[in-house]
Amino acid sequence: MTPYRFLRPPLAVSLMLVAALLAGCSMTRPAENVTQLRVLQLNLCNSGMATGCYTGRSVEKAAEVIRAERPDVVTLNEICSGDVEALKQAMTQVRDGTVVALFQPARNGRTGEPYQCRNGQQYGVGLLARLAAPDRGHTVHRGFYPAQDPADPEQRAWLCVDATTAYLACTTHLAYTSATLALAQCSHLLGVAIPQVLANSGYQPTVVSGDLNLRHGGTPDVRSCVPADYLHRHDGGVQQFMATADITIESTSSIDMAGTTDHPAFLVTLTTTRQQDPAAQSHQNAQVGASIRRSA
Repeated sequence: MTPYRFLRPPLAVSLMLVAALLAGCSMTRPAENVTQLRVLQLNLCNSGMATGCYTGRSVEKAAEVIRAERPDVVTLNEICSGDVEALKQAMTQVRDGTVVALFQPARNGRTGEPYQCRNGQQYGVGLLARLAAPDRGHTVHRGFYPAQDPADPEQRAWLCVDATTAYLACTTHLAYTSATLALAQCSHLLGVAIPQVLANSGYQPTVVSGDLNLRHGGTPDVRSCVPADYLHRHDGGVQQFMATADITIESTSSIDMAGTTDHPAFLVTLTTTRQQDPAAQSHQNAQVGASIRRSA
């Protein structure tokens, strides 16, 4: 009779370790990184020129909303350059990590200089973005639309921040004088500018939020410029949110700004999911192999 050969205890332990490691780490399928984000859109009507909605109190109210809602990204329209730093301070009070503040002025089509608020500061759009630890840095992308209204001296711009390995967030404020022109600007942003950024810098889950001066169900319909594979939400008016398909939108809500501006705040809560970088996955697999060898 052939005697049975039993596994040596160290080898049995090794095989048990293999099973445990493989249960928590696939050797063939890349791991996924999931990031939760809260994106807050604000049009503050703070240039001082639009007298129908200017109150001088919208920045203070915006800071209050930021402290209450604790967003990760804030997209800002119709602001003055000094407003960005004031709102950054509010966000820093309630969020850890690094908060970056970015501003992009509109351009005066008659002079070529930055468009100005009534108080002499530059006028345009802004972004606040929280970079979670460890801070891997960020890259700023910006530009002006090729299509502008020759009768309107304010030339519209777009602004994006690439929070390395996490997300690309963009904002814009499109032309109000012509919905057809606003649609052309929207098509350029989503069909040309953002794809070029992603091609040059590497793909990131992408969110776009801003006052597009276009409506869901309008003429033209804002959906005409939204890529087919993008998700889309709106505030019932002209503030729109769009995102790539690797993002899950958990909820949206409008927040009353107590008459300090002519738009509510628009908050979108979401999660982003992206596959772990192949090099990082290879390193993780190597660590699994080393652990097995050490236990054999």
